[in-house]
Amino acid sequence: MLLTFTVTGLIMIMIPGPDAALIMRTSISHGRAAGLRTMLGGLIGLTVHAAAATAGLSALLAASPTAFAILRWAGVAYLLWLGVQALRARGRAAESSAPTARHIRSGLLSNLLNPKVLLFFVTFLPQFMATESPVLLSAIFAGLYALWFTLYILVVDRLGALLRTPRMRRRIERVTGVVLVGFALRLAVQ
Repeated sequence: MLLTFTVTGLIMIMIPGPDAALIMRTSISHGRAAGLRTMLGGLIGLTVHAAAATAGLSALLAASPTAFAILRWAGVAYLLWLGVQALRARGRAAESSAPTARHIRSGLLSNLLNPKVLLFFVTFLPQFMATESPVLLSAIFAGLYALWFTLYILVVDRLGALLRTPRMRRRIERVTGVVLVGFALRLAVQ
């Protein structure tokens, strides 16, 4: 069962989503350290979701149509904001290459306001809790998330010279903006 959870969790993490787009954009614009901080924010968000699921709070939130709608629309608004910021930034030089708490906050909010992460912890995690500790499962998922996105950041950083040219940055900003707006619209209609 643990192997099934691990493989399935890794596949779910590897599927491109808002975290991948945000981490890539941050890594290209502000460097590896900023990308790692964005990933750290995502890990904190996962930890909050895992703790809420273990305590049964996530199930209550998912069972309340009003609460779930509020979370969903907050997620839509945040993804739209991120997408518009990326589209407006098209190719401009980063205002600061130093990683800041802002990068941690963006990763945190990306996960906290993502109802799909909530649903993962409400629907997928409990299937394995009969045989495994929810703390262990959450730690495995967080470890997989950290491993995958650290490798992702290192690859992006390695390709940094190519990706950081003004022309490529403009393209990446456009694509990232469109992708984030697309995620927001998809979330809005689901």
